[in-house]
Formats: sequence, structure tokens, C-alpha cells
Amino acid sequence: MLDLTWLLIAVPLASAFVLLLAGKRSNGWGHWLGVAASGTAFVVGLLAFLQMLGLDSHDRAHSVHLFEWINTGELNLSAGLLVDPLSLTFVLLVTFVGTLIHIYAVGYMEHDPDRRRFFAYLNLFIAAMLVLVLADSYLLLFVGWEGVGLASYLLIGFWNYRNDYATAANKAFVVNRIGDLGLIFALGLMFTAFGGVDFATVFAGAESASTATLTGIGLALLLAACGKSAQFPLQSWLGDAMAGPTPVSALIHAATMVTAGVYLIVRSAAVFEGAPNAQLVVAIVGAVTLLFGAIVGMAKDDIKKALAASTMSQIGYMMLAAGLGPIGYAFAIFHLVTHGFFKAGMFLGAGSVMHGMKDQVDMRRFGALRTAMVVTWVTFGLGWLAILGVPPFAGFFSKDKIIEAAFVGHGWQPWVFGLTALIGAGLTAFYMSRLFFMTFHGEARWEDGQHPHESPAIMTVPMIVLAVGSAFLGLILATGDRFYTWLEPVTGHAEHGDPVLPIPVIMATTLVLVAIGAGFAWLKYGRADVPLTAPAASLGTIAARNDLFQDSVNRAVFERPGTHLTRTLVYADAAVIDGAVNGTGGGVAKTGEAVRGLQTGKSRSYALLMLVGTLVVAFFAMLGGK
Repeated sequence: MLDLTWLLIAVPLASAFVLLLAGKRSNGWGHWLGVAASGTAFVVGLLAFLQMLGLDSHDRAHSVHLFEWINTGELNLSAGLLVDPLSLTFVLLVTFVGTLIHIYAVGYMEHDPDRRRFFAYLNLFIAAMLVLVLADSYLLLFVGWEGVGLASYLLIGFWNYRNDYATAANKAFVVNRIGDLGLIFALGLMFTAFGGVDFATVFAGAESASTATLTGIGLALLLAACGKSAQFPLQSWLGDAMAGPTPVSALIHAATMVTAGVYLIVRSAAVFEGAPNAQLVVAIVGAVTLLFGAIVGMAKDDIKKALAASTMSQIGYMMLAAGLGPIGYAFAIFHLVTHGFFKAGMFLGAGSVMHGMKDQVDMRRFGALRTAMVVTWVTFGLGWLAILGVPPFAGFFSKDKIIEAAFVGHGWQPWVFGLTALIGAGLTAFYMSRLFFMTFHGEARWEDGQHPHESPAIMTVPMIVLAVGSAFLGLILATGDRFYTWLEPVTGHAEHGDPVLPIPVIMATTLVLVAIGAGFAWLKYGRADVPLTAPAASLGTIAARNDLFQDSVNRAVFERPGTHLTRTLVYADAAVIDGAVNGTGGGVAKTGEAVRGLQTGKSRSYALLMLVGTLVVAFFAMLGGK
């Protein structure tokens, strides 16, 4: 089955082309073809996983040659797949959660006339994401990377007849292209330094490469990761991307696209191990982003944008872990997997709420929905407990491990990273509890004419499955360290150092902060009345509601100077370049006009000119003779 893993990509890709080419003729069955394609990819991935489980740990890396790709003399590269524990982990997450989201979307998009096209884009996204995680070279990874960017653009702007939705898709596309420049630059550095861009060549070359070279490659890869994973300073697109249909938010912004950056960093561990400064920057970016997202999430009243800020913060935890080195790689992927379940479940829960509330997203217009949407309340609640890190739910086993690892080290780093992770846990408990209580508890604040109701089974069943994962997946994977052992052939075996604080103290402090955050949210939003309009805000609240003015900063630092520079260059091009060309042309034309006046057609005039010319030549000849 390992040799047939190309089917993982081929099946959803073929389905996407069929749905796009068949047009309206597939409206009646196109959505089920999309579901079947994603489900087939999961079955193939599961069979490959079971086969790899039967192999010894040192044999758990299988290459699948696809075709000869580039042969230029200096660069010889074949297209191939690398099937190992890391790539298979992503395959199972993407295809399993993706299939559940496909099923959910059958009900969610039931009345959309373009549902068939929506499923084509979903399949295209799945195929591109699988290319990204299965590629055996950075260049093929780049193909998947760009494919994911294209598919996300199409999905975010699916309802592009609305200007704000089209603008959100464009913003996501442009910001991600900025990050993509980092990956392009890294490819150039790799080829220059190592003579190739496949993983084997790069990782072998990294062992003897200079620190400066590896630092340059590492920082370039980090720029790419920041774009895809919405990390500081390229995080501005994520909140606006909630304009897309809710299944898109669950697929792209919970389990797949936003995790691509984490995958890139962990896959490139050999590069970062030789570039400690670049690795430190990864950790700093993660620490800054986890606080950034948490602060923004505390002030959002839009349920999907609050979840988007939460995603940004949780990916920040993963990036922090990846920046800690060997001790954190497996923890980052562990939290990535559990987060894929509980965050996808909560996004689908948000979609269920919107489905029952006529697409309302303002949490101030919700309240008391637990009585009208019991299944959604329970499933969302399990995801809420998981992200808070309440034992024995999934987040307790994944996020708390990152917090413990952040306290390992020497000097200032364990204190700064550890305390940041702790503060983030408290803020997470507050803003996620705020979201949960404003939506499902308190007094009903529904608008006239709204009659909340539970979603149909085709939507609730995927939510139940994800909720079960939110409840038990962490415990299952952590028991006996089986998940870390599974990833060890890729991430290596790391001796866990002792934190600067005792582990029981860290765990107890984390739970206390979580309890304080959740308790404060209950007092303010669960027990007390929630006003229909946001009260007058302080400067800090205004900043959080406006995403800490990230768009204003981008406009002031990049957009306006870029616009002025462009205008200056356009003026210089018109006035100087075009002016010089046009002036030269005009001068030649005028000279021609003057010379043409000498062409009279009279022999006497030509004889006179010849005489004058002869006299001039003779004069200069005599001067030269002297």
C-alpha cells in the first residue's frame, strides 16, 4: 500500500477536475463524489499507516518515485513522495477531519446553487495539502504550497459577489504571497549551498554548512511559515478569511492550511538545529503570536473571528514548541493533531449556531442556545474543555506539554517563554469561556423572528465524532508515549531536561490560571446580563477589537509607502525614461525636417553644396598638413 500512496493525491485531484468540467450536469451527485474522494484518500492513508506500524522504526521512511521532473545538467530532480511517520500523521489528520467536513458541508451548503463547485474546490484543497506534506523535496512542497494558496483563495472568496468576501480572499492571497517569497528565497539558497533542493541533499548538506547559510535558510523558511500559519507579522489575513463558508473555516483554519507552517519548521529540523539564532526567532514569533491572538480573541463579538484569533494563538503555541528544538518537535505535532479535532469541531459548532440563527454571527445576539441546540452545545462544550486544557481532555495532554517544555533551558529563555505560555493559558480560558457562555448560556438575546433549532444529522454527526476526539484523543495518544515513539524516526529522540520549576508546580499553576480565566468569564458573561451593543471601550479594548491596529500598521508601513513609491516610479518612467526616448525621437524628426529642406531637386544647388563640401575638406586637410 505504501507504493500506492500516490492515490492520496490522484483521487481528490481527479474528483476536482470531474466536478469542474462536468458543470451543472453534476449538481445532483457532485457533492457525494467530493465526499467519496476525500473518504477514499483517508482509507488509503489508513492502510498505509497500518502497514507502516508493522515495520521496525528504522524502516519507517518509504520513498515513492513518481516521474523524472527536472534535468538541466546542474539540477536533476525527480518528483517523489516521502511516506514517513510525520507525513502520514498529517495525511490521516487532513483526510479524516477533511472527510468529516465534507459530510458536514453536504448539509450546510444544501441550498447553494454552486454546491458542486464548492466541493470541487474542497477536493482541490485536499489534494494540494497532501502534495505539500508528502513531497520529498522543497520544490515539490512548493507546488503543494502554492496549490493550497490557490484553493484557499477560491474557497474564502466562494461568495465573491459580495465585495467584502472578495476583498478578504484577495487579502489572504496577497499576504500569503509575501510569505511565499521566503520559500522561494530559501530554495535559491539551498540550490546555491547544496546543489539541490530535495530533502536528502539539503539535510545531508546541512551537517557541514556554515551557520550563516543555515540561518539565512531558516529565516526564509520562517517567513514562509508565518504567511501560511498566520503568525506575526503576517497574521492580518486570518480574521478576514472568516468571510468564507464555515466548512472552509473548519478545514483551512483548524486542521490543514494553517498547520502547514508548523510542518515546514519541523520537517526542516536539520536546518534549524544548525542555526540556533533562527530557531530562537521561531520561538519568539510563536510566543508573540500566542499572546497576540489571545488578546484579540478577548474582544471579538463575531463568533468565527473569535475562533480565528484562537487558532492564531494555538498555532503560536505550536511554533513556540518547534522553536524549542528537539524537546518540542513532537509536542508541536501532538498539539497540532489534537487542535485539529477540537478546533474543527468548534468551527462546525459555530456553523451549526449560524444555521439555526439565520446566519447571525454576533455573540451578543445569542445566549441560552443550550436549550434549543443541545447536541451543538455538548459537542462545542467538549471542544471548549479540550482547548482550555482541562484534564482528561485532549488539550491537557498536548498544550500542557508545551508549557512544561517552555520552562526547560538556561538563562532568560525558560522564564520568558514559560511565563508567556502560562499567561496564554489563562487568556485562552477567558476568551474561550466568554465565547461559550455568551453563545450557550445566560439570557436569550435573540432577534425577533429568530427560532433557533438543532442542525440536521448530516451536520451533527461529524460534530459528535470530532467531539469524541476532543475528549479522548489526547489520552489515547499520550498513553505509553506512543505518539512520541511514533514520531521519533523523524523528530529524533530528545532527552527531556528538567524545567526551572517543578512539573507539579507548572501543572497546578496552569490549572489555577485556567480556573481564574473561566471563572471571570462566567461572572461577566455567564451570570451577568450581556448588553446587545458593546459598552464604551478603553484604549486597550479598542486596540484588541481592531486586531491591535495591524491593518493600520500595514497601511502606514507598507501600503502607503509602496503606493507613493509606485507613483514616483511611474512619474519617473513617464518624465525621464519616456521623456528621453520621446525627446530623442523628436530631435531626429526635427533634424530630418531641416535636412529635407536642402533637397531642392535643382542641379545648381547640389553643385554648390558639393563645392562647399570640397572647400571644407580641403581646408581641414591643409590644417592637418601643418
